[in-house]
Amino acid sequence: MTIKLYCFGESGNAYKAALPLQLSGLDWAPVKVDFFNGATRTPEYRAEVNEMGEVPVLVDGDMSLTQSGVIQHYITEKTGRFGGASPEEAREVLRWQFWDNHKLSSQAGMTRFLMNFLPEEKRPAEVIAFTQGRLKAAYQVLDAHLAGRDWIVGDGPTHADFCCCGYLFYPEPFGFVRGDWPNIDRWLGGIEALPGWKHPYDLMPGSPADRA
Repeated sequence: MTIKLYCFGESGNAYKAALPLQLSGLDWAPVKVDFFNGATRTPEYRAEVNEMGEVPVLVDGDMSLTQSGVIQHYITEKTGRFGGASPEEAREVLRWQFWDNHKLSSQAGMTRFLMNFLPEEKRPAEVIAFTQGRLKAAYQVLDAHLAGRDWIVGDGPTHADFCCCGYLFYPEPFGFVRGDWPNIDRWLGGIEALPGWKHPYDLMPGSPADRA
């Protein structure tokens, strides 16, 4: 049975689920959620898809899962992949997932939205500057950790990588310039080289070009 992933191309959190699905070999298909026209805010979506009004949502038969980290864990349960090669590595993967959620993706997602998807006159400059400062500190942590490493944890890609790269492939400006961070740049290149890798706008339906 084909796994369904409710998602849209602009969502970095959805990409965190879609990318390991794509690389895992599982049979899956994206279901476009029309976020920018309010789909996640409808009573029907909250009642039938996700009470939290968010993406991603994975549906596998009668089971429905929300939150990208939970979906990633389920992919590991199904395939044995990307969760770490030992209990110690599994804990380290989880540590970086939590770090990403609190320090990197939460800031990157909000900053990117404020800078690109709000009308220009509504973009709060002081808030953007503050979150960009927090992002710079996160980039410093990640870049330093990746010195001499191909992957965040262990000898191959894990959900730690798929979490932390979630927003870093997007072209819209939000304070990340890939060339400024050589270890991050090299690491992202390694992810791009994985068989089956796709850019978020190629992997999931929906992009700013569709609304232009």
